[in-house]
Amino acid sequence: MEKNNLNNNIPKELFVPLVRKEDTSDKISAPSRTFFQDAKRTLLGNKPAVFSMILILFIIIMSIVGPWMNDFGSDEQDLKRAKMPPRVPVLENVSWLGMDGTLSGKFQGKDVQQATAKANARFDNKEEFIDIKVLNKGDGTRNSAEVEATYRIYEAKDMKDTYFWFGSDALGRDQWTRLWEGTRVSLIIAFVAAVLDLVIGVSYGGISAFYGGRVDNVMQRIAEILVGIPNLVIILLMMLVLKPGIISIVIALSITGWIGMSRIVRGEVLKLKNQEFVLASRTLGTSNGTIIRKHLVPNISGIIIINTMFSVPGAIFFEAFLSFIGLGIVPPDASLGSLIDLGFDNLRLYPYMLVFPAIVISVLMIAFNIVGDGLRDAFDPKMHK
Repeated sequence: MEKNNLNNNIPKELFVPLVRKEDTSDKISAPSRTFFQDAKRTLLGNKPAVFSMILILFIIIMSIVGPWMNDFGSDEQDLKRAKMPPRVPVLENVSWLGMDGTLSGKFQGKDVQQATAKANARFDNKEEFIDIKVLNKGDGTRNSAEVEATYRIYEAKDMKDTYFWFGSDALGRDQWTRLWEGTRVSLIIAFVAAVLDLVIGVSYGGISAFYGGRVDNVMQRIAEILVGIPNLVIILLMMLVLKPGIISIVIALSITGWIGMSRIVRGEVLKLKNQEFVLASRTLGTSNGTIIRKHLVPNISGIIIINTMFSVPGAIFFEAFLSFIGLGIVPPDASLGSLIDLGFDNLRLYPYMLVFPAIVISVLMIAFNIVGDGLRDAFDPKMHK
């Protein structure tokens, strides 16, 4: 009874009838998006991947315009200016950046005089251009005294108005120009090898899986034979047939590099070729080529893009490795690997010759891998919100 009285005391104005409108009941409030639109949104929301793409784009642009930003040619040699340290306008006033155009080192001796003599001998005995700072006066015993010497080499060689932004190498060639030209060569090799891997791998794996049976058995046995041949052996054979350079490296990378892509594509096509939409296309009389091109490849495009992106840093590293061991780009041509090899030989005395190409190749490797991870997340439907 009390419950009924409570309900009777509620004002009727609080009750509003629900009106169902047929034209709005099934209306979708948010705009529909395709799979690729979802992937794009996920990728652009990945800040590390976006930043990495900006870095890659910046390095690509610099590899094109960088060599034209100063007046030095990549093959312009002058032993007078050999092994000059980095010197950059404005930044030369900030000594701790290492861009002030000086060479420095610490020298030890039984006393300050002996340590200073070693410093002078190291820097061509040009005492008027060498600043000595005593770190330890010593006690007369062996190597107890220590001094720090700073050599103003640009002044010593009467090159006060000359700037080598990344220094110069042992033949006096500008490292800035050679670095970006070498980066361009490495990127060309990597992208061409990646495209060839993409074309050959997708075609080979798709045809093998789609036709199956005896065709698949024969094609996979051929792939197994090729993958069993070490890449280094192929490179050595290419060196005998072709001259060392971009063409021989690209061919060597392409001979076996596509096999990984073909296996991935084969596995995806084997899963898709018996699904309903493929069977319906066959029933309608669609040709095999059209089914592969318009139905199967678009459905595996995500995994293709991801693996292509991961193959680029692998090709960059492989080229650098070959050039480092002397089987890649041959001087006077430059690549990141050949520059790192030259810098490694001068690491103790002129570390800047190694630092800059090592930074560029490290940034490229990390950036491409981060972008690859971002693409993998973007093309994974489980990651979409």
